[in-house]
Amino acid sequence: MSSFISDLYASRAGASAAIIARRDPVVYGAGTYASALSADQVASYQQDGFILLENVFGPDEVGSLLDEVRRMGTDSGAAHEGEVVREPGSNAVRSVFRVHESSERVANLARDPRLIHVARQILASEVYIHQSRANLKPGFKGKEFYWHSDFETWHVEDGMPAMRALSCLVMLTDNNACNGPLMLVPGSHRHFISCVGATPDENYKESLRQQEYGVPDQTSLQWLVDKGGIRPVVARAGAVVFFDCNTMHGSSGNISPWPRANIFMVYNSVDNRLNAPCHGLKPRPEYIAARDPARSLEPLDAVAHG
Repeated sequence: MSSFISDLYASRAGASAAIIARRDPVVYGAGTYASALSADQVASYQQDGFILLENVFGPDEVGSLLDEVRRMGTDSGAAHEGEVVREPGSNAVRSVFRVHESSERVANLARDPRLIHVARQILASEVYIHQSRANLKPGFKGKEFYWHSDFETWHVEDGMPAMRALSCLVMLTDNNACNGPLMLVPGSHRHFISCVGATPDENYKESLRQQEYGVPDQTSLQWLVDKGGIRPVVARAGAVVFFDCNTMHGSSGNISPWPRANIFMVYNSVDNRLNAPCHGLKPRPEYIAARDPARSLEPLDAVAHG
């Protein structure tokens, strides 16, 4: 039996796209491992594949984090050059990776009880950071992030076996209707879109700037949107969005004068250890995909009361 057939979420190996029913839970352990979200909030996440929490962080906290992100985007000593990704066609910073290891403030953010306990509750386990990054979408020239499921990439290129991870987006600026906000497809997390096209080695060097492989086909996208619609995530700085690793999402370019800056942190269950990537691909660098679940995070409130 080929790996393509035995893989529940096979992608980038067939001659055509496919829509595959999700085989994994959305909320693990009935959402009782921690108690950050109410039962209604857990049910909303289960149904839509995401939840928006407004006014989680105050202006002083947001300002401090935004200053730190701007520093990391301009200070060549803040990260190795490969961890700073620039926009196609310009020198503007698109993303800065591994921010939770480049900044004590962001390291503490990853362990903040307001965030980590949500991840622990939904994933029903201790967690570690699979990937962290600051996404900067400057005014007038910030490029789009095309539609994609993160899990499709993490499964194929990193060997993530199960849909037991989630993204946490912390808004450091207002995300409005004009500056390229995150757009999510409600309910899309219940279906895996198998993509076509063999993945070249070191695909990340181009895909982080402009994704070409692992992009869903238009017919599948139309089907998902016809079922669930599109929800732009518009909120003030200090809001937080948690979304399932398989929720279809993207964002348009920013031709407004207002820059957009967000921190993304991907929490993965320590029980969802990465395997070898699919199709004989080499593992992506650690700053994109951390492979050691032993580096689980201790919540800050646990430290304070330990």
